[in-house]
Amino acid sequence: GEDVKPFTPGKAKEIVMSLQQPAVFCNMVGDWPALQWNVKYLSAMLDGKTIQFRLGLKTVDVVPQFETTCSYVKATLEEFLSWSCGQPSCPSGPFSCYEYSKYWAYADYKYIARIFEDKPEVFQDIRWSDFGFPGRSGKESTLWIGSEGANTPCHLDSYGCNLVLQVQGRKRWHLFPPGDTSFLYPTRIPYEESSIFSKVNVANPDLKHFPEFRNATAHVVTLSPGQVLLVPRHWWHYVESIDPVTVSINSWIELDADHEARVEEAITRVLVCALKSAENPSDGDHWLNPTEVEATSHEINLQYLNNAVAAYFKCQKANVSEQPCSSSTGAEQRAGASCKRKREVGCEPGGCRLPAHEFGFSTFKAEKLQKIPFGPHLIQVFPQSQETSSTGTVTVQSDGTDLLHENEGGHSGKLHCTGKQLVMSNDCETPAHRMDSDGNPDASPTALSTNDLLDCLVNPRVISLVAQLLLERTRV
Repeated sequence: GEDVKPFTPGKAKEIVMSLQQPAVFCNMVGDWPALQWNVKYLSAMLDGKTIQFRLGLKTVDVVPQFETTCSYVKATLEEFLSWSCGQPSCPSGPFSCYEYSKYWAYADYKYIARIFEDKPEVFQDIRWSDFGFPGRSGKESTLWIGSEGANTPCHLDSYGCNLVLQVQGRKRWHLFPPGDTSFLYPTRIPYEESSIFSKVNVANPDLKHFPEFRNATAHVVTLSPGQVLLVPRHWWHYVESIDPVTVSINSWIELDADHEARVEEAITRVLVCALKSAENPSDGDHWLNPTEVEATSHEINLQYLNNAVAAYFKCQKANVSEQPCSSSTGAEQRAGASCKRKREVGCEPGGCRLPAHEFGFSTFKAEKLQKIPFGPHLIQVFPQSQETSSTGTVTVQSDGTDLLHENEGGHSGKLHCTGKQLVMSNDCETPAHRMDSDGNPDASPTALSTNDLLDCLVNPRVISLVAQLLLERTRV
C-alpha cells in the first residue's frame, strides 16, 4: 500500500543510531504535511512576520565567508521571494541594496517553535516519530530558507547527529569524516559553542596555505525534495543551495557522547573568552559569531564548566544503574535534544537530558552495523572518486533508485545578535572586514596572534585530552 514505509520506526532508529557514515533515506516522508512547506506556503503562514536573513557574496573567495563577515536584514518571506525571483523590489525594501546576481540570502537556524509560537498546530506537520523518535515534531526542529548560493562555512557540530529533510529545491552537501579533522584546519574563531569551523573554503581551497586538505576525502551528495539525509556525529559539512529557492527542516538527535562533548565545549569557552576578552577591543576582531550574544564572564564560564562536569558524572552513574539520568519530562528531554546551540536556547548542562538506554550507541550492538539495509530506500553516500572534479557530486534520484555522477564547474543559531558583533540595518552595506588566508584580519605573515595560539590550545585533540584529565581529577 501507499502508506507502507520501507522501514519501521524501530528499524529507522536503529540505522540512525548505529550508522557511522552519511546516508539518504528515500520514500519515508511522503505523507508528511511538511512537504507542502514551500516558501509561498510558509509566507502565508507567517502572514507578514519578518525574519532575519544573512546575506553573502556569490563570488567564491579562498577565504570562507564566516557569519561575522556577512550582512543582515529583516524581511518578510514575500519580500524574499520577490527578490529571489528577480522581480524589482521597491526602493525601500530590505533587499533593495543587494543585487540578486551578486548576493545570496539565507534565513538559517530558525527554530520552528519560535517563529510559529502562535501556531503550535503546525508542529505536527513534521513527524520524526517515523524515524523512531516518538513525540518529536516541528517543536524540536529547525527551518532553513535560502536563495541560490546560500551556504554556511564548513564545520562540524559538537553535539548529536543530524536528520535533514529537504522540502523545496536542492542542496549540495560536502561531507568529510571525523578522521579528516586535521586536514580541515579546525578553528574556534569565529566562536560559537557548538560549532567547530574549518579555515578551508572547501568550494575553493587555498592549497598553498592548507596543503593537508589534499588528504581530505569528500562525500558529496545532492539532496532533493522528499529525501532525508543522516549526518552522523562529528562529520564535517559544507552545504550550498543550488536552486533559486530552497527550504530544509532538520532535527538534532542527542547522543550519550554529548555529555563529554559539553565538558569539552565548556573548557573551550573558558579559554576563548579569557584570551579574546583580554585583547584590545579596538583591534576590531569580530571573534564572536552572531549566535553568541556576548562574551560571558570567567565566573559564568567556570560555573558552566562545573555544571557540565556534574552532568557528565550524573549520567555516568545513571548508565551504570540503567536508569534515566534526568527527572525532566519527555517534552523537556526532546527540547534539549533538538538544540544544536545549547546556550542560545537556554539548554544549560545542569543535568542529562535523555535516558542513556534510549539514545545511547550502546543500545545497538556492533554486529548490527553489518546489517544496514542499503538499497533503493537507503542510499549510501560514497567517497568522491579521485577522477571527480572538486565540485562533482552524487545525486540521489527522487525515487531513490539510481545514482548519477556529475562533473560540474567550479558547504552556526542565527536568532540573536547585537551591535557589538555586526551592523543590522536595512541600509546599503557591504560585508564586514575581510580576513587573510589564515582567518586572521590584517595579520602579519610572521607575527603570531591570539587566534594562532587559540588554534593550538583549543584544537579538538588538545581539548579532548584536557577534558579527560579534568574528569579524572574530578573523579578522584
